[in-house]
Amino acid sequence: MKKIIFSLMFVFICLNFIHAQGPKGKRLGFGINIGEPLGLTVKIWTNNQNAFTGYVGGSYFGSPRIGVDYVWHFNAFNSNIVELYAGPGVHLGLSEGHTIIYQYNKDKFYYRTSGVGFAVRGIIGANFIPKNTPLEFYLEFGPLIGISPDFGSVFEGAVGFRFYP
Repeated sequence: MKKIIFSLMFVFICLNFIHAQGPKGKRLGFGINIGEPLGLTVKIWTNNQNAFTGYVGGSYFGSPRIGVDYVWHFNAFNSNIVELYAGPGVHLGLSEGHTIIYQYNKDKFYYRTSGVGFAVRGIIGANFIPKNTPLEFYLEFGPLIGISPDFGSVFEGAVGFRFYP
């Protein structure tokens, strides 16, 4: 645990060249999301604190997966190095995928299903925007709660970057 805390402190100290605002006042960014889902991402800033993020890609929940989150950015560390964000989202898993439910009586964690899956998600993350660049790097995680066709939950996370042309 001490190694994790010291590693996080080292990362924050090394990120002095980064500020936590939208890059160069741009509102629209697009990039790659690595994790869950694996695919493309877009972010549309509505103001300096709020944004919509969208995802399209392959997922264990259903492939392809489409999702939108609404996030609030806040300066938890009273610093211009890193900014945290959190918010709710809705996601659709299309065609064949795996449900995210544990079946106790059949002793299985996942089983195949097809159709459209609907889920809600809560997300928390950190974004890093290097000064004088059109790039945003982020790390996020949170629970995904499957509503349909079956009820279940999973904890997911991702890293990625967005480019603001």
